[in-house]
Amino acid sequence: MGTDIAHIVYASDDRFAEILGVSLVSLYENSKDMEDIIVYILDSSISNENREKLVSVAKSYKRTLPVFIKAKKITEELHMEVTIDRGSLSQYARLFISSMLPGELERVLYLDCDTIIRKSIKGLWTIDLYGRTIGALMDAFSSYYRINIDLEENSIMFNSGVMLIDLKKWKEEKVENRLLEFIVRKNGQIQQGDQGALNAVLSRDTYCFEPQYNSVTIFHDFSYDEMVIYRKPIMGFYSKEQVKEAVENPVVVHFTTSFLSVRPWTKGCGHRYAKEWMRYKEISPWREGTLWEDNRPCWEQIGIGLLRKMPRRVVAIIAGIAQAYGRPIWKRIRGKS
Repeated sequence: MGTDIAHIVYASDDRFAEILGVSLVSLYENSKDMEDIIVYILDSSISNENREKLVSVAKSYKRTLPVFIKAKKITEELHMEVTIDRGSLSQYARLFISSMLPGELERVLYLDCDTIIRKSIKGLWTIDLYGRTIGALMDAFSSYYRINIDLEENSIMFNSGVMLIDLKKWKEEKVENRLLEFIVRKNGQIQQGDQGALNAVLSRDTYCFEPQYNSVTIFHDFSYDEMVIYRKPIMGFYSKEQVKEAVENPVVVHFTTSFLSVRPWTKGCGHRYAKEWMRYKEISPWREGTLWEDNRPCWEQIGIGLLRKMPRRVVAIIAGIAQAYGRPIWKRIRGKS
């Protein structure tokens, strides 16, 4: 496939259509060096109004109009209940990427809606995967998370919010079938939901690209040393210099959930790139929309407020116990029950 035409995939329901739209504006705005950008949207009941707005964004940048593809529902496909863990069930739609997209596609770039693209997508689009099925960010998780999804102690775990996919190899390796088989084997109870399934199947077939292509919120909420205390990544994780580059000079900023901060579309966000997200919103068809309220329970907001007043290293130690041990052990107990 040509290096100057990128094929991008998003998955969204109506609630996140605005967030998708802001990401789309940033993609078009900063990738004007690309001959074309063809966007496929795995559509979980996006309203006609939001569809029209998404189409208008492509028109304003003179790009090929986005292709809306009715998303498959994981519960209907498997005839069973499936845990969400985080986000919504619409995220599971990407597991069917090989059977929903046009058959001639050989490479696609999947982006979560909660991203902004700050520089040309060309560098990420043209990465050499060295024979691997996907390229993704190595994520920082303790060994207990790996146990829950049947991985070995030192296996790679990745963040699935930005995935460069060799779609041809994905089909050859029957990844879609393997993902569904794993979900069924786990009775739909999977740590981290669809991301957990993706890790279970693709851990050994992932090329870990530079973290500047997926600058997740944890890189911004903690210093490097604090992050290591908090998340306890395995040997071989990114260096301090690599993470610093991801913070100061990111290509893709990924506003992942964090207990210490809210995201840019929610009132009170203090993220380093929140104002930049707002700038793209203000040139989007959703410019008149108000920011979301912080709807976390009152007790949670009070607790987080107290944590913010503590030394950050102490916070990293306390949160690290819950993150590295408490959460995966609780998930394992729930899965068995």
